Amino acid sequence: MSVRATATEGTDPFGTARLRRGVLDAWGAGPARFREDANAEEDLALGGYRDRLVVELAQNAADAAARAGVPGRLRLTLHPADAHGPAVLAAANTGAHLDATGVESLSTLRASAKREGHEGAVGRFGVGFAAVLAVSDEPALVGRHGGVRWSLREAREMAADAARVSPGLGDELRRRDGHVPLLRLPMPAEGSAPAGYDTVVILPLRDAAAVGLTERLLAGIDDALLLTLPGLTEVVVETGAGERMLTRHQGEGYVEIGDSADGPRRWRTAGRSGALDPELLRDRPVEERLRPHWSVTWAVPVDEDGSPARPRTAPVVLFLEPIFLRCRTVSYGFRIWITHNNYI
Repeated sequence: MSVRATATEGTDPFGTARLRRGVLDAWGAGPARFREDANAEEDLALGGYRDRLVVELAQNAADAAARAGVPGRLRLTLHPADAHGPAVLAAANTGAHLDATGVESLSTLRASAKREGHEGAVGRFGVGFAAVLAVSDEPALVGRHGGVRWSLREAREMAADAARVSPGLGDELRRRDGHVPLLRLPMPAEGSAPAGYDTVVILPLRDAAAVGLTERLLAGIDDALLLTLPGLTEVVVETGAGERMLTRHQGEGYVEIGDSADGPRRWRTAGRSGALDPELLRDRPVEERLRPHWSVTWAVPVDEDGSPARPRTAPVVLFLEPIFLRCRTVSYGFRIWITHNNYI
């Protein structure tokens, strides 16, 4: 596969030029729109989504597999820096191919392609992809029918050009020291996913801190990821330290998580799901009202005799909100998992 996405020559299969033109025109006509977009992206990238990079990549993989009706497989490869460029994290997955609707969703904060008909989707309304900005200024996504990329440097140049005829936009750019919401300005890209996968997210890592964060998040992957995302059957993590594979197998009355590093572990699971009363969602955003579904999953590790065993996953702290059940620590949609003998 090509580790780095490249700009295309004249082809734009997903209509990114139209998206960019619309955004730049809106920024120029009303600088407050630029401020709103910049604040939203910054809050997501530097706030609650900063440590969710691997989780968001895994959620996108699980959702893509569900939409295509295929087993979900995710391969996370950390390529070291070399003479040609910085370290790169490549996240390849099976599932639905990238299309124009998906590209627009990724480039439109709070707007998602996961709407009616995808009740099993766990991604949160198109905002999760912003997690890539915690480590990269040049994210890209390529598949079998084309790709899309973003660039902070090029986004700054485009915003600066638009500001020449919009003094208000120029003031906003100076106030933010040149930072712009780069995900709002997609560009076409070329590249290829590795054999056996359909799509790959390519993240050139910004600096040593980004490399360190990525290494920590990759090392922290454990059983919980596959327990919480049943759409994934395999996760492969490849770094300079070697390759590690985690697999999920549904047994009779239990789930077995295989781990090439730590061996297999059996989990007893139970789940419930349903639809929320529309009245409870009356004052919620439209995107939430379009997905009025909840699910809760309990998971307890067991030994060969079926008795509870000590979990090897990290402890999880659960919080309840008045209307919605949410796990603030991992936030896999409305799905909650419990690894210790805790009760709500």
